[in-house]
Amino acid sequence: MRVLVTGGAGFIGSHLCERLLERGHEVLCLDNFFTGRKANVLHLLGDPMFEIIRHDIVNPIFLEADAVYNLACPASPVHYQHNAIKTVKTNVVGTLNMLGLAKRVGARILQASTSEVYGDPAVHPQREDYWGNVNPIGPRSCYDEGKRVAETLMMDYHRQNGVDVRIARIFNTYGPRMLPDDGRVVSNFIVQALRGEPLTVYGDGSQTRSFCYVDDMVEGLIAFMEQEEEIGPLNLGNPEETSMLELARLVIELSGSRSEIAFRPLPQDDPRRRRPDITKARRLIGWEPRTPLEEGLARTIEYFRKTL
Repeated sequence: MRVLVTGGAGFIGSHLCERLLERGHEVLCLDNFFTGRKANVLHLLGDPMFEIIRHDIVNPIFLEADAVYNLACPASPVHYQHNAIKTVKTNVVGTLNMLGLAKRVGARILQASTSEVYGDPAVHPQREDYWGNVNPIGPRSCYDEGKRVAETLMMDYHRQNGVDVRIARIFNTYGPRMLPDDGRVVSNFIVQALRGEPLTVYGDGSQTRSFCYVDDMVEGLIAFMEQEEEIGPLNLGNPEETSMLELARLVIELSGSRSEIAFRPLPQDDPRRRRPDITKARRLIGWEPRTPLEEGLARTIEYFRKTL
């Protein structure tokens, strides 16, 4: 098939492009290079089945594709708060443009949504039928509410125009090609550890996240896109919870760092707990993460050791 990946030069997008090429598809990688990097897809440029286009999905584009993975959007607080209005436009206008394209050419489209739609959850673990607890006027709402509207648009295009959609709610993902300055906890801790700086833990470090290695996430996205039974939303993430303090100590140990831990006040609207219920993903696509945290972190640390 001819597959369009928006945000294809980004962290998850570049791994997805790679995997789709391995499966024999022709891949159109579309990116405006705000957080995406040419270096992430440089090794793919010699493949005749791969094409890269510099474009911002806030502007319409006319392409032919059999399937669309809509991953274009800054995904870390540092980057999505840098220009909050642009983040909203990417999620709303950009998603509208991609849905228009999918409708025009009859393509199936997958929306990369996020666990952030659950906000600071009052239900734990989070199931797909939970509506969330999001602050609509907070500093993170450009991303949280933007993704919620993107889901709304997907469902409305499906109901009104018969567009074949998939909605994947992606939980914390990590691995090689993360940006060192993206403000996400895994990259923050690794960069600080490798530089011998104190690891910044917010609050008392008891807040939790679930961390899924990028290769597992990509397999989940493809399996969900290719099944015919369900349009979603579908949680994709690691059901194992890890506290920030546990993660910090593990990174120090695996990197051989002598860094200490520095505690700072909690940021506004920072969720206390986050863990997906992936019962639906197990049943529907037989998917669950297979990479242990220690193994994935070791690979990620090695990547940062080479690139810093």
